[in-house]
Amino acid sequence: MKKMLITILILLTAIFYIFIVPHEPQAIKIIFKLIPMVLIIFYAFRRLPASPEPALRFVVIGLFFCMLGDGFIAVSFVAGLGAFLVGHLFYLTGFLKMSRMSKLRLSAIIPIGFYSLIIGSQLIASLSEGGNDALVIPVMAYMLVISLMALSAILTGNKRAIAGSILFVISDSILSWNMFVSDIVYSDVFIMTTYYSAQFLIADSLASFGESAGEKAAILDVKQQL
Repeated sequence: MKKMLITILILLTAIFYIFIVPHEPQAIKIIFKLIPMVLIIFYAFRRLPASPEPALRFVVIGLFFCMLGDGFIAVSFVAGLGAFLVGHLFYLTGFLKMSRMSKLRLSAIIPIGFYSLIIGSQLIASLSEGGNDALVIPVMAYMLVISLMALSAILTGNKRAIAGSILFVISDSILSWNMFVSDIVYSDVFIMTTYYSAQFLIADSLASFGESAGEKAAILDVKQQL
């Protein structure tokens, strides 16, 4: 029941921010932007097992840094980008620790790399044409890290983590395209809808990760007793 209540609150506060909260004053807008993330982090804590392994904690820390990025990016694009970059590094570390390597999952590097190459080349061209050369390296570094984060999520085999990471890539792609390449109709709605969905799915994946870790621990205990 509590899980359902928190989920409903996340949905309602996200809808309220996306469709109702005005752009000004900026301080009020930032506060309402952060509320769904605060609830998602709370939801993530409730999805953790009693004794979470470090990998799960890394994912929660990643959620926290992304929440910081939500606030920072409203006043400084570079500061927000930096906070999100740190968040993705924590996601990447956590997912890699829980990865289950296979040739099929590893082959995902091909479409991810191809997609990043197409988007990245267009962004570089647009940044250069717009006189934003100073942003080329930070943006490219961010694209590399988020691409690796998506790959690491795929390597876990966790469907919710995979869906969340892909939605995160889509959200940031819309954001960067809209900022530096060309305007996208209803970009704010698309960006925040995919973003909140991504973070919620990543938070929700913690429970299934915890169950997998518990099963492994139980199997190990049985083997040690034999």
